[in-house]
Amino acid sequence: MRKRAEWMTRADDEILEYLASETAGTPKVIADALDRSNDYIGVRCRKLASYGLVERPSRGFYVISDTGASYLDGELDASSLTEDGD
Repeated sequence: MRKRAEWMTRADDEILEYLASETAGTPKVIADALDRSNDYIGVRCRKLASYGLVERPSRGFYVISDTGASYLDGELDASSLTEDGD
């Protein structure tokens, strides 16, 4: 079972699941796939990156991190993460 942090939303899980299945994406591509606002997904991706759940190898492009994969697998309590990603 996943252990979500207080700052997380349901959309965060959806973003992580999308990135786990598609390996990478931009907020626009993710937003279209999840039927959500591009701006909202961009905000959430930046938040996930600040906690180390996703990585941004280039501007506007996101991939799931090992930490994010561990969270999805239920192996990581997201509330233990700090906002700098450690």
